[in-house]
Amino acid sequence: MSTPVNPTHLAADLALDQAKVTPGLLGFVVFAALGVATWFLLKSMNSRFKKIDFAEDTEPGKE
Repeated sequence: MSTPVNPTHLAADLALDQAKVTPGLLGFVVFAALGVATWFLLKSMNSRFKKIDFAEDTEPGKE
């Protein structure tokens, strides 16, 4: 036999706890902005590394 389900008890268990802290929309926006900023910084860094021109020694033992 199954036990009867009390809808008010079930609703009380599913209710949000007012003391619970969630990041919400602001947390998502900040996290997304950090991700986009990191992507732009890495893109800029790679383009600057490609512009670097240096003479590499053919034989590192001889100077």
